[in-house]
This record gives sequence, structure tokens and C-alpha cells, in this order.
Amino acid sequence: MSKEKKEEINELTDLPHYKEEFTAQLADMGITKVPDLKDALRSSAKSKKIMDELIGVGPKTVKVWRTLLDVKVEKRAKKAIVPASESKPAKKGAEDVEIVEKPESEVVEKGAYVAKKKPVLDDETKKLLSLRYDMNHDRIAFLRQEWYRFPRLGEKWRKPRGMHSKMRCHIKYRPNVVSIGYRGPAKVRGLHPSGFEEVMVWNPDQLEKVDPKVQAVRVGGSVGFKKRQAIEQKADELGIRVLNRTG
Repeated sequence: MSKEKKEEINELTDLPHYKEEFTAQLADMGITKVPDLKDALRSSAKSKKIMDELIGVGPKTVKVWRTLLDVKVEKRAKKAIVPASESKPAKKGAEDVEIVEKPESEVVEKGAYVAKKKPVLDDETKKLLSLRYDMNHDRIAFLRQEWYRFPRLGEKWRKPRGMHSKMRCHIKYRPNVVSIGYRGPAKVRGLHPSGFEEVMVWNPDQLEKVDPKVQAVRVGGSVGFKKRQAIEQKADELGIRVLNRTG
């Protein structure tokens, strides 16, 4: 962005992708002028709150606003960890007292990576999932008859049906034809790569019938943003993994 464009942002309404309804929502957060917005964009927590409150404002929009307003995110200073040996010295007469060190608790920083929920699978299913993965990567690409002769046919598959088709007769020097022998193991067929069984849901009430140990949900594409958030919130309460989360 040029310096001329940065100087043009004198009011909040001058920002790209800005809507009129944002004015009242930002006022509730104490942001009424451009300097207030600059201070908020410097903080990762306040920037996340802006993205949560303003519908249509995501990471890309916030990045554009920071570039136009010449704002840099403030980095958090890491706290120094003092080892137990360098802790405060014990008082006199405390030589006979046994000091028991407490185990360090795992600290998870806000915004850090959290491992996704995994299904409860037996050893046979895990082995078959691994076998299916290898088969999927070793399987050849099936191309339709005479795909090399007519570019308009593309690379999509069509079964050969000609009466004199050499490919239909499985002549060995012709391309391979799709057949049942190329399929993966029947027990894990249709499972998500993580091992979960996928269940489609369109409202929060359907989550009651889901088994979180072996099933994961996928929210229907016709579900709106507000109901989708309600489904994800309830799924988190029930310990159910959502395969297509919004964030």
C-alpha cells in the first residue's frame, strides 16, 4: 500500500469492507475513532473480539486494516521460568525439612495448537485404516478409453462399452479398467481419514444421538452462520468433533 492511501483513512467509514452497522458494534467495544481502532488492532485478543463481533470481518480484512493504518501487532513477552534450584533459600533451622517439588503443570497459551479429538478404535481398525491409506496412494489413475486421442474427453472415467473394445475385453496392453479388486478394506470403507464415522447434522438437537467415541459430525451446507455456531457450541459441550468448523 502507498503512503497516500494510508493518509486517506481519517474516519472509520473510510476503511474498506466497512459497513454502517459496524459503527454501533465498535462503539460498544469503546472504539469510536481511528486511533481507538489502531490501539485495538495492536492487541491479538482485541482483534479476535472484533472478528467475532463484526459479521463479515475476518483475518484478511483485519490484515488490510492494519496495513492501511500502519499498525503492528504487539508481541507478548515470554515469562522466564526459574528452576527449583534457584528458588529462594530456606530459612535457618530448616535443614531437616524435606522439600517436595510439585510437578510442573502444562501451560497452554491462548491461541496455541490444540490436538484434535481422535476416535476410539481397536487394533484391527487402525491396521485397516493404514492399509487403506497405502492402497489409495498406490492405486493407479483410471483413464477413459482413447483419452490420449481426443483432448476433449478429459481425464474423467467412463466405462468402455464398445462391442469391439479391446479395453473392455481386458487386453493386457490396454489401460486398466475399474474393477472390484481395487477397492479398500470393507470394514473401514466410508470412514473419515481420522477414523470417525461421519454423521450429517442440520440442527443442535440431532447431536443427542451421536456417539462421540466413534462418530463425528459434519454440518450441512444449507445451515446458516448463527445456527452453525449453536451446533459447534453444543458439540464442544458434548465432546463431539465437528469436521467442518467455521474457525
